[in-house]
Amino acid sequence: MIQEAIYYSRMARGIREYLRTPPYSDPEAVIRRQLENREPIFLDLVRQIIFIRPQNPFHEMFSLAGCTFEDLTAAVRRKGLETTLASLHRQGVYLTHDEFKGKTAIVRSGRHIPAETKSFQNPLGSGLMISTTSGSRSQGTRAPVSTKVKLYREARALLQMRELGLEGRTHIELRPILPSNTGLGACLRGKRLGYKAERWFAVGGTMRDSAHYRGMTNLLVLTSNLLGGGVPFPTYLPHNDFAGVAAWIARCRTQRGACVVGSFTSPAVRVAASAMENGLDISGTVFLVAGEALTDAKRAVIERAGAEVFVSYPISEAGLVGHACRRMKTGNRVHLFHDGLAVISHRRKAPFSDTEVNALLLTPLLPFNPYVFINAEMDDAGVIEPAHCDCLYSRLGFTDQVRDIFSFGKLTGQGMTLVGTDLLRILEESLPARFGGAPGDYQLVEHEGHSQTQITLRVSPRVRISSTDKVRECLLAGIRSCYGGALAARSWSHADGLDVTIAEPFATMTGKVLPLHLLGAGGRETHVS
Repeated sequence: MIQEAIYYSRMARGIREYLRTPPYSDPEAVIRRQLENREPIFLDLVRQIIFIRPQNPFHEMFSLAGCTFEDLTAAVRRKGLETTLASLHRQGVYLTHDEFKGKTAIVRSGRHIPAETKSFQNPLGSGLMISTTSGSRSQGTRAPVSTKVKLYREARALLQMRELGLEGRTHIELRPILPSNTGLGACLRGKRLGYKAERWFAVGGTMRDSAHYRGMTNLLVLTSNLLGGGVPFPTYLPHNDFAGVAAWIARCRTQRGACVVGSFTSPAVRVAASAMENGLDISGTVFLVAGEALTDAKRAVIERAGAEVFVSYPISEAGLVGHACRRMKTGNRVHLFHDGLAVISHRRKAPFSDTEVNALLLTPLLPFNPYVFINAEMDDAGVIEPAHCDCLYSRLGFTDQVRDIFSFGKLTGQGMTLVGTDLLRILEESLPARFGGAPGDYQLVEHEGHSQTQITLRVSPRVRISSTDKVRECLLAGIRSCYGGALAARSWSHADGLDVTIAEPFATMTGKVLPLHLLGAGGRETHVS
């Protein structure tokens, strides 16, 4: 209790500092300057954080690679940053996701390098606010966020509004309450960008299980408003019911025009589906989504409701990878914001699979980023290529895109390993087409049974099915079509290896929840304030 009191008092001081700091007078100029000087900024950052600090794990990696700071400087100037990073990766200067989380020991050239997650924190970037990842494949990570980080996010958010033509629109937020500060942070940012979030809808549990977090959220909202934050108190939604959000958007459309909704991807889909189910007109609505892959099936539901959807790709530990521009209306792709990140990719096999993916390697460049690392994998994959469009982002210099973003992972049952993209197609397209429902109404959970790994397919009660056996067989048929014949289906259906139950896919559960852990920010639900 004392620790939480300290934590939230620290957050209140962070809000006060943030609200009292003026925004950038010329956000585009700030971003251009960072982009133009990204290489010298990178070199200065690694000199201060890595090369003069022997306790930093990357100090040892560079030493084992035989690379001095002078060598690194010469390589960057001669070959460029991304080419140099690719060479360093081959020489052992990198970090896997499990190494970053402390789940796997770092071993290079036969030498063990002691490290834990906090070993990679940036001592130059400490702040009073905390950003948290939900940790779908591991425990969540808390990242200290400074006011400088928030100011830079404002600059990028303003670019997004200009690119998508959102100035003057009514904004609402559909985001969680504490312990995630995503909703609070988005509302604070909106007021400073010239609009006030009209409503904050939240799935906040019940008074029985979430009274503490509801109370602390209200206290921080009150604190923010006393400082001029203009944050609405959360409106809590009934369990698994997004009809209230859809109804509010429809009324807003009639009275004031189409609005903008900030949300994670799955709740946005649920709002669109609820609008269609209840005959509500939300056409013209713009959903700004993040935290989960925007698949073709999810996009299709939102667009059938007459709305538009644009994706952002943030990672709490690394920063914002990019935003989609107005022309990016297909696929899961964003402009690569290489002012704040150097991103390269390499071919590798997904864990416990023969499937190769283009794993993304991330190197933060902002001197105030919460973490500093070189070539870090966050278990996300994508294709980096030129972006052929004449949008605001391209004119600023963001001329590359990352497309087909997903988080590679595994689901192992009865000795059979399935890759996330195949599962997702079955869960979001095949099953809804056969039995009804929408993306998000079917969810797989992996958990350890008494003597074997068990897989449960949870089907929302919203879907009216006559037989769980038929749903089970449809899932197995999809597996057979992807993985060649009856062997895969038999391996999953053996004994109690696969079960189907009518239960809320969004309920809190122990065990490994899928497809979230496969689809990162891909599929991690990433909380970025």
